[in-house]
Parts: sequence; structure tokens; C-alpha cells
Amino acid sequence: MEGSANRMEYSGGNQKTSQTKCCSSLKIFICALAFSYFSKSMTGSYTKSTITQIEKRFEIPSSTVGFIDGSFEMGNMLVITLVSYIGAKFHRPKIIGAGVLLMGIGTLLMASPHFLMGRYKYGTAATHTNDAGNFTVISTCSSDSQETLQQPFSGCQKEEAESSPFWVIVVLGNTMRGIGEASIVPLGMSFIDDYARPENSAFYIGCLNTLKGIGPIFGYMLGSLCANLYVDFGLVDQESVTITPQDSRWVGAWWLGYVVSGLLTLLAAFPFWFLPKVLPENSQISLLDNTPQQHKTTPSLTEIVKDFAPTFKRLLTNKIYILYLAYSIVAFNDFAIVATYTPKYLEQQFGQSASKANFLIGVTSIPAVALGVFLSGLMMKRFKWGLLASARVNLLTIVATVFLAVPFFALSCENLDIAGVTVPYQGSTEVQGVTSDVLPSCNADCGCPDLQWDPVCGENGVTYISPCHAGCNSTQGAGRNMTFHDCRCIQSWGLSVGNSSAVLGQCSRDPKCNRMIYIYLGLQSLAFFLCGLGIIPFFTMSLRIVDPELKSLSVGMLLLAVRVLGGIPAPIYFGALIDSTCLKWGQNKSCGRGACRIYDIETFRG
Repeated sequence: MEGSANRMEYSGGNQKTSQTKCCSSLKIFICALAFSYFSKSMTGSYTKSTITQIEKRFEIPSSTVGFIDGSFEMGNMLVITLVSYIGAKFHRPKIIGAGVLLMGIGTLLMASPHFLMGRYKYGTAATHTNDAGNFTVISTCSSDSQETLQQPFSGCQKEEAESSPFWVIVVLGNTMRGIGEASIVPLGMSFIDDYARPENSAFYIGCLNTLKGIGPIFGYMLGSLCANLYVDFGLVDQESVTITPQDSRWVGAWWLGYVVSGLLTLLAAFPFWFLPKVLPENSQISLLDNTPQQHKTTPSLTEIVKDFAPTFKRLLTNKIYILYLAYSIVAFNDFAIVATYTPKYLEQQFGQSASKANFLIGVTSIPAVALGVFLSGLMMKRFKWGLLASARVNLLTIVATVFLAVPFFALSCENLDIAGVTVPYQGSTEVQGVTSDVLPSCNADCGCPDLQWDPVCGENGVTYISPCHAGCNSTQGAGRNMTFHDCRCIQSWGLSVGNSSAVLGQCSRDPKCNRMIYIYLGLQSLAFFLCGLGIIPFFTMSLRIVDPELKSLSVGMLLLAVRVLGGIPAPIYFGALIDSTCLKWGQNKSCGRGACRIYDIETFRG
């Protein structure tokens, strides 16, 4: 009796020790996974925040930028199914660690074009010529500058080699990020679901997605900081930079954030290499039959290949799962468009700089999503929502989000008054179009290049494409403080010679436009909060509508489908639609079409 009691006590002690080890190891895994979620979401959001910076630095259209953004999904698509199926049968923590490591390397690679390219050059009316701070005026209508006006365009063929598509390196780095990320979500979620109680599993996944939502806050804040720094800061005299962050030609230090986030991602990879393949037995989980036996032994390659086709068929013959995939693809198309082009929308519709647009998104919309995701995880644990309840909650949140988005069409500003682009020159009966050879009489004899973009704001409140297009004949001051005088096109509005001056930069928008953006952000934050409430029910559905051994493959197929049919094409086709609203294109070094300088925001909004 005494021996039996001792054996029972010893057995009970082992059981408690095993449970303690399981919980401890699971918590370590969750912490490591949370750190990787944070780093990958921070990098992803930082990439979204640099879209306009990359577009202007490489002089490429929005559709090409959409391709760069979609390259992450392309890389993910290449391996997601294999990683989800085969990776689930091997050492999942180490496979995740290898993926995070690859993400870090890819992120650092995305920053490398900055160190391979020359310094950023932009066309301006004032060119800094020496270390003494002297400026030469090259873009007025005076007779002394006529020969100089043609210089920026005469050397196009000579500089053609400098316009090499370094953006391809950014695509390669982003593709590597996508390949690395393929292991994190499906293997991480299935690992947690295998070793945690069902109600705790939803809570843990909710916490992970909350951190995934917090990461973008830091990503957009980092994007705001970097966008406010000139791209070549430390290498050029800041006094020689004649443009400001509000200028459409401004390019911030887009590369700096990739260096920071890349190093952070490399750090997040190390903990996974020290975790076990399987966790110690937990009797409470074993009773629920929540841990598949397949993870305790490593099958042969022949068994894996032989079993793949029947397993895949079982998944695709699940009608509920197929319906779930179709819904996910539609929803992810909308998500990909909003995530990619919201910063650009704020810049164009409300006249914000890239730095301020990123900051506003980081302090309003992103925290709202994070709060919604966290509360959804808590509610799933508290109310123990099943499959049907999760589907209902997700549907209600999506419907509410759509209704909140309807007022967005009424919240925007009007186009800037740009002579010859959105409004006619005074005395003209219609807008001439910037590529037309027909120029109004006030600047017809100036020889202004059609593709030049060096905007100035006249005292009449109208923006002109350049001092030359404004018919200006003299200058005063230097650098950002330069003013242009005796502007004939401004005089044609009835202003006297003394009031016909212009300053560098576009004219300011209507003050009420600045107030309208806060109403827009308030509604968007509420919509994002409601959308966040449906995220955890949405993801747990992919685990509950399939058999336990298909969980990793289910998540992998979900990610593959939404990326192939949503994440990849959506930024590209929507970028092409945005390009169609462009009113004034820039010019790259090889005299080809560069990045768009100004959009028709009324068409953009529609």
C-alpha cells in the first residue's frame, strides 16, 4: 500500500512536472513568435509607408510600385503550400526560425539600392553649384537662361546608364521576405493550437495578432521619421536642398527604416533554434486529443509525397472550406488595396506630406485595428464562440465596416488650381494640357520644357508648373527662400508688376481641407476597429472547419489563395487605375516617363 502510494505520488509529481514544462516551453514559443510577428508586421507596414518614396526615387509609375509591393506575396506563394504541409511534419520551431532569418536578410537587401545608386537629383529653378552656397537660376523666362533651359534634357542619352532599374533589387529582397514569412503563420498557429487548450488557443492567437497590429504603429512611426529626412542626409549640404517634404519631388530616407527593421528581424530569428520539436505531454491537452501523433515522429520523404495528394483532395472537397476561401479572396483584395495606397490617398486627397500621412495612420487607424483584434481574442475566450458564432461575428463586422466607408466619398478636397492643368491660363478659354505645343501668349516665347515640374505659387493663388511657365523674368534670394518677379502670366490676372511674384512650391490648399482629414481619419479608425473585431474569428474558422491533421495545410492554402488572387494582383491593377488619373508626369534620367507629379484627385477619389 505504501509502495503503491509512493508510485502514485511519484507519477503525480512527474505529471505536474511535465505539465509545467509544457506550459513553460509553450509560453517561450509564444513570446518568440510574438516578437517575430511584431518585427514582420513592422517591416510590412514600413514597406507600405515607403511606397510613394520608392515611386519617386526610382521614377516609376504606381502600377510598378504595386508590383514591388506584390512581390512579397509572390515569394510567399512559391513555398507556402510545401512549407505548410511538409514543415508541419518536421521541427516546426527551427523551420520558423529559418524563415525569420531569411526575412531579415531580404529586408536588408531592400535597402541596398541606396548605396549602389548615385545621389538623388531633381529638376529645380535653383541649382546649388559650389560649397560656398551659390545658386544658379536655370528655369526663368529671361533671355539669359534660354540656353540653360535645354541643358537638363540634352544629356538624356548620356545618363541613360544611370537609370538602371535598381528597383529590381527591392523586388528580390521583398520576395525573400515573402518566402521567409511562409513558415511563420501556418506552422506557428498550428503549433499553438496543438499544445494549448481550445479556449486558450484563440486567446493566444488573439494576442499574437494584437502584437501584429502594434507592429504597424512602430512601422508607420518609423516611416514618418524617415520620410522627414532627406534621402541623402549626411552626404549633401542641407542648404542646397531647395524642396520641402510637402513637395511632390521630395524623397525621404526610405532606406533607413529597412536597415533598422532588418536588424530587428535577424534578432527575432535566434530564439526558435533553441526550442524543442515537440513539447512535453500535458495530460489536460492529451485528454482533448488535441496533439496529433504525426509531430512525435518524422516520416520518410516517400510517405510525405505519397500522402500529399489524398490529403490535398480531402481539403479541397470540403465545401465549407471552399466557400471560406472564396470569401477570404474578396476580403483580401480590399485589404491589400487599403493597406498599400492609404498613405498615397492621404497625400493626394488632403495635401499631406508623406511624413505626416504616415504619422496620422500610425496614431489613429493602426491602434484601432490592434484594439479590435485584442478584444476579439478576449471575447472568443470569454464567450467560447464556436464555428457558427465566429462566422456571424465576422459577417456583422464586415457589413458595419462597409457602411462606415460610404461617407469617404464625400470627404475630400478639390483639385489645386494649376495653370494649364486644372484651370486655364487667364485669357485662355480652356485648359491647354501640359504636353501641348500651344502655350498662352504670356510664356509662348519662353521655350519652357513640357515635361518640367518645378512648381511655384503665384500671388494670385494659382500654382504654375515652373517659373518659366509663369513667365517670370527675374529672381531674388537663394535656395528655398528664392522668389520670382515680373511674372507675365500672373500679371495677366490683372495684378500690377509689383504684385506679380511667385515663390517655390505649390500653393496651400483650402484650410477646411485640413479639418476634413480628421473627420476622415475618425471614421476610418472606427471602421478599422470593427474590422479588427472580426479578424480572430476569421482565422480560427480556418482551424475549426477542417480535421486536426489538416490545420497547417488549411492555413497555408488560405494564405496561398488570398495572395495569388488578392495580394499580388490588387496593388498592380489598382496602381494602374491610379496612374490613369495622373495629370502631370515627371521625367526620368533617360527621358522616359517617370513618377506622377500631380493627380486628378476627384477621379482618384471615385
